[in-house]
Amino acid sequence: MPPDRPGRPDTVLGTSAVRAEGPEKVTGAARYATDQRPPGRAHAWPVPAAVPRGRVTAVDTGPCLQIPGVLGVLTPDDAPRLGPSDDPTLQVLQNSEVPHRGWYVALVVAETLEGARAAAGAVRISYATEEHDGGLRAGHPGAYTPEEVNGGYPALRERGDPDAALAAAPVRVDCSYSVPPLHNHPMEPHAATAAWDADGEHLAVWDSSQGAGTVRTVLASLFGLPEERITVISEHVGGGFGCKGTPRPHVVLAAMAARRFGRPVQLALPRRHMPAVVGHRAPTLHRIGLGARPDGTLTALVHEATTHTSRVREFVEQAAVPARVMYAVPDSRTLHRAVALDVPTPSWMRAPGEAPGMYALESAMDELADALGADPVELRIRNEPALEPDTGRPFSSRHLVECLREGAARFGWAAYRTPRRDGPFLRGVGTAAATYPVWIAPSAARVHARPDGSHLVEINATDIGTGARTVLAQVAADALAVPLDSVAVAIGRTDLPRAPLAGGSCGTASWGWAVHEACTALAARLAGHRGALPDEGLSASADTTEAVRRGSPYARHAFGAHFAEVQVDTVTGEVRVRRLLGVFAAGRILNPATARSQFTGGMVMGIGMALTERSTVDPVHGGFAEDDLAAYHVPVHADVPAIEVGWIDEHDEHLNPMGSKGIGEIGIVGTAAAIGNAVCHATGRRLRDLPLTPDRVLTALTADTGPSTGAGGAAS
Repeated sequence: MPPDRPGRPDTVLGTSAVRAEGPEKVTGAARYATDQRPPGRAHAWPVPAAVPRGRVTAVDTGPCLQIPGVLGVLTPDDAPRLGPSDDPTLQVLQNSEVPHRGWYVALVVAETLEGARAAAGAVRISYATEEHDGGLRAGHPGAYTPEEVNGGYPALRERGDPDAALAAAPVRVDCSYSVPPLHNHPMEPHAATAAWDADGEHLAVWDSSQGAGTVRTVLASLFGLPEERITVISEHVGGGFGCKGTPRPHVVLAAMAARRFGRPVQLALPRRHMPAVVGHRAPTLHRIGLGARPDGTLTALVHEATTHTSRVREFVEQAAVPARVMYAVPDSRTLHRAVALDVPTPSWMRAPGEAPGMYALESAMDELADALGADPVELRIRNEPALEPDTGRPFSSRHLVECLREGAARFGWAAYRTPRRDGPFLRGVGTAAATYPVWIAPSAARVHARPDGSHLVEINATDIGTGARTVLAQVAADALAVPLDSVAVAIGRTDLPRAPLAGGSCGTASWGWAVHEACTALAARLAGHRGALPDEGLSASADTTEAVRRGSPYARHAFGAHFAEVQVDTVTGEVRVRRLLGVFAAGRILNPATARSQFTGGMVMGIGMALTERSTVDPVHGGFAEDDLAAYHVPVHADVPAIEVGWIDEHDEHLNPMGSKGIGEIGIVGTAAAIGNAVCHATGRRLRDLPLTPDRVLTALTADTGPSTGAGGAAS
């Protein structure tokens, strides 16, 4: 499997170039949001609400203000008033209402971090509490169908008569699955350092964000400033996974406090606060109905997903959307319902919609394969569509079948289809497909050629650990036909050409397009230039707004296939992943080293989703019970096997000049389903509720009757 598309023999695009910022990170020279040390810096610590719903009736700051070094406290009664924003979660300290536990009700500012933390613990808040409901359940009376879901998709899509087709199908499965609330938990917590100039006319913010431009736009509205009077810097970001995709309350609070106290203020959220204030993957309840002929041809598909949202802001996980593009089926319904509860507002988490939705769909496809007595790989291949089922548009490229075939051969799928037992251990294998849409957003870039032979690319992109600097330098070097070490890249500042945030796996495709166009224009200028370059060099810019807005007549998606081997301990119920293979078709791979890292990272998150990660809303106190990394279990080294990653050398001329698709999120899509299918293959028992923890596995193994545990289902 070639790692990259053949091209010019001297091109650096498609090679495993070393990360440009690697030396800065390993030596500590890379400066993150809280590494800033402006003169007079103070520290802030927020106070979260301790009730699940109600309002603040009094704030006693007396004991807090007695602590040495405390500069003051912002409360709903005296905090600066904010302007409008589209996101109500940013309207912090603007009134006394408490919509959910963990909502911020005060902010302490002190000379030291330790003093701010101690003082926050001394603030006494009185509340008037109200009845609350934080529990999502099937049949909740508050469930409704929204107009659209995240991503702008319609909540309901229906073709034909799926209920009649399902009832008439010779073979069918009708099952329920559930995915619990999940949390992003990047290594670097949300943090910001905010400083106003002496006249209070300009605001500078260093923020841990996936998009400095979005932060600037929102702060401009909240603080009533023109955008040009705000500079946001996000040069180095320690992970995000979606939760840093839009501004969060920390950056607003830091700017408010800096304005009130006339000093730079630094605020880093305690990790235990993060589940309540920076978004989470909402829990989802799934009903999947699949009907098929005896030969495995699908005749009906129903995917109904129910999730929660908050009463503060509607966010509906698009979990049923992947079923609209995966398989050829004449009669289908994909429906989303939401329940507004007294919970924190959910938001993006790596592959929102696709990750939970494909867990349910790909688990149901395996259940159908069992009902048919068919090979799960061949069942998926049999139902490969010629056109995108939802729209009827042709695919720009679709190589899912190749991923399945290649993966099965590399994994040794046929040889491992018989479950095995080794003493107390059961072994089995499973597979699942993966998909993620291609998103491209308008972007601008500027590039300079200097007299000394060096080049500088400028673009307000964000590198959240994905290697964006490196790949953009490769794109530039390729377009300019110059050595890679002659190219430097400046990113992560709002005084650079505007660019979209790092999200939706659209970063490289969007930023790279603008960089390629700017470098192509500069190369033309250089070709026509005679003599030495002027002292200021030569420059060129590009803006892809019009090209991107013209859209595409093609359905553009990345695809992949996962294969997993697991070992189940019949004594303890522990599940161990022994092998994991992912094969992807994601356009041209621009840097095999960073791409492999991204695919692998997504698959590791998929292991966590399958086996360890779970959060619950406490029915009494109303907050997430698993609010730190001691209770919320992300995978560690002992949980992760040697993961193998490969890709199909995919040529797609309908994407962007580089021929690339996004790869940051597809790795997690389908991983949990492949592991769950492997557990079922090993044990003969189907568990339909994630995660597959030892208690659930033991319950399934010791059950006297029935092949399944969990939300329930039926096959015929």
